[in-house]
Amino acid sequence: MSTMLVQGGTVVSSTGRTRADVLVDGEKIVALLAPGQATLGVDVAGSVDTVIDATGRYVIPGGIDAHTHMELPFGGTNASDTFETGTIAAAWGGTTSIIDFAVQRTGERVETGLAAWHDKAAGNCAVDYGFHQIVGGVDEYSLKAMATLADEGITSYKLFMAYPGVFYSDDAQILTAMQKAAELGLLTMMHAENGPAIDVLAQQLYDQGKTTPYFHGVARAWQLEEEATHRAIMLADLTEAPLYVVHVSAKQAVAQLAAARDRGKNVFGETCPQYLYLSLEEQLGALSSPGDGPDWGDFEGAKWVCSTPLRSRAEGHQAAMWQGLRTNDLQMVSTDHCPFCMKDQKELGKGDFRAIPNGIGSIEHRLDLMYQGVVTGEITLERWVELTSTTPARMFGLYGVKGVLQPGADADIVVYDPAGHTAIGVGAGRTHHMNMDHSAWEGFEIDGHVDVVISRGEVLVADGEFHGRVGHGRYLKRGLSQYLL
Repeated sequence: MSTMLVQGGTVVSSTGRTRADVLVDGEKIVALLAPGQATLGVDVAGSVDTVIDATGRYVIPGGIDAHTHMELPFGGTNASDTFETGTIAAAWGGTTSIIDFAVQRTGERVETGLAAWHDKAAGNCAVDYGFHQIVGGVDEYSLKAMATLADEGITSYKLFMAYPGVFYSDDAQILTAMQKAAELGLLTMMHAENGPAIDVLAQQLYDQGKTTPYFHGVARAWQLEEEATHRAIMLADLTEAPLYVVHVSAKQAVAQLAAARDRGKNVFGETCPQYLYLSLEEQLGALSSPGDGPDWGDFEGAKWVCSTPLRSRAEGHQAAMWQGLRTNDLQMVSTDHCPFCMKDQKELGKGDFRAIPNGIGSIEHRLDLMYQGVVTGEITLERWVELTSTTPARMFGLYGVKGVLQPGADADIVVYDPAGHTAIGVGAGRTHHMNMDHSAWEGFEIDGHVDVVISRGEVLVADGEFHGRVGHGRYLKRGLSQYLL
């Protein structure tokens, strides 16, 4: 068991910041010490195996991305990041734990889907990982299987109000699943969009010859996100099941969450970096620039096709997401990392936006993109840590082991340099380790830099090099949510 001291930095938590040195023994944090403190007469820095100099930098708990989709089958292809490539990219960006989604599709058994995801991930992860369970077919068998999830360390499951014929659950199925979840203490995660109505609008647009990626956003109108969010809240209210709405993008959906929370309900929401920075007009409606890589023409916007979709900047959705994060009407920022290459994957939808695989790759950039919000005054430094690490740990039953720098916690530590700089994108001098042929964040500049990443006492990233290893990542058997009222 090796020992380590991260010294000279400013430790930032969700509640404040202080100058402190972090002492690590093996995989655990054992003490936070006053800078340069001699403990019981012992020169700590001189007695440990490794000293990490964090002078002038922030020392924060490792990031937790609670919404990822490695190797997800979707739209006739699979998400391009494997658990190996995706977790290595996560480590580069300061994320030391992920929670991915095991998939049960309509007609399959929950146990079969879960076993398949364990097989995909085991021995292939560079950072620690847990699972949520997608329940794509609510019936007597899946309801029975839900009762075993907590024993497996899976205390949250996801339903879809979108994607009829693939993952979709109707109101009756949602009601019965929520009744079971309330009984078991499971957290219901909801993709809140009115899928059948979206399909009608999408068909109408296609029939009118409106087939480019821009119309993906038009078909998935904000009214259909607000309506589904309200409906999910009402069903959760009736069943007394805690509700967590994923990838919130519409300001009207935030208003529904805020109203429920004002009534004292266990209703929560996450948003994603793409809904804070990107838009319908600028990205989904983009045209290729001459000489700027492959010429995709008016199909360029496919790079940013995801669901829920990017919203109109003119309507103020992005500003509303930041506001929701400040007021805690939105509690977390995850990525919904579901990457697809343009070549041979996104291009399946050329001529028909409905066939474009839905997803953006962001796992490497979440910590940086959110830190830029600190720089620009959108959120505080403490809120940055809360949104990206502490609340994900509390929401999904990991807090105390993850999400905090304190004695007994896993030594998941990031040293972040506020004077550093990160150029996002593909190519020389830019960061890109995800298994994609483009970056959805090409050209973004961050006024900060992830310098050192430590997972359970093992250095994964330092000095601009990856020192981690596939197989280091360990399965996280989660407890019940620690965030409920």
